[in-house]
Amino acid sequence: MSAGRAIALRAQDLRVTLGDSQVLHGIDLALPVGRWTTIVGPNGAGKTTLLKALAQLLAYQGRVQLLDRDAVGWSQRERARTLAWLGQNEGSAQDLRAQDVVMLGRLPHQPWLGTSSAQDHAVVRDAMMETQCWEWRHRALASLSGGERQRVLLARALAVQAPLLLMDEPLANLDPPHQSDWLRIVRRHVERGGTAVSVLHEITMALHADEMVVMDQGRILHQGPCTQAATHRALEGVFHGRVGIHSLAGQWFALPNE
Repeated sequence: MSAGRAIALRAQDLRVTLGDSQVLHGIDLALPVGRWTTIVGPNGAGKTTLLKALAQLLAYQGRVQLLDRDAVGWSQRERARTLAWLGQNEGSAQDLRAQDVVMLGRLPHQPWLGTSSAQDHAVVRDAMMETQCWEWRHRALASLSGGERQRVLLARALAVQAPLLLMDEPLANLDPPHQSDWLRIVRRHVERGGTAVSVLHEITMALHADEMVVMDQGRILHQGPCTQAATHRALEGVFHGRVGIHSLAGQWFALPNE
């Protein structure tokens, strides 16, 4: 973690049990403000569970702080304005138009039983333009492909205009050009002073982040800059040497070791 930075999310002795299984085992973690942190590890490592606990979407033991305040002390509305969530297999009413789905991101900013303002509509349009889904704004969500739907859901998260953006497998169903677009969107969010946290299986894309958290079996094995040799060794180790981290044209790549 970068020294001297404010902390966006902090976990202390975080434990989560699902059914009869303990999934997270006493996690201690601090994620810095104004950085993109990505969480990686093999299947079943506890990545999604950790992200959901940080977002207050799962019951947990221990303590989570959001911007140096105990997360349980935030009102739902206040937290919804501060932290935007994009999860796996997100569901919305299938007959809703894409534009209406994105407008759901503006609900934390609207008065109870209020109507959408001109500003809300402007924000929704900007978010849909940024994710390149404005052209099908009048189509029902059910009529969209998996990749198109993912771009609408990303627009919904962006429409919240929250400083913290948490994303679980945000590249699902996106083709390579739109994965590159997603990368630029996250970078712009951070350049504007925002904080991003993502769970990714695409290791090469994850290596574009500022910070990386490497997990296995419900524990954190390493946290550090994505450019750091120790981070690369931790990545190679958690995948048992089946991938190698290589540099090419100033970028890091994860390649299979045959």
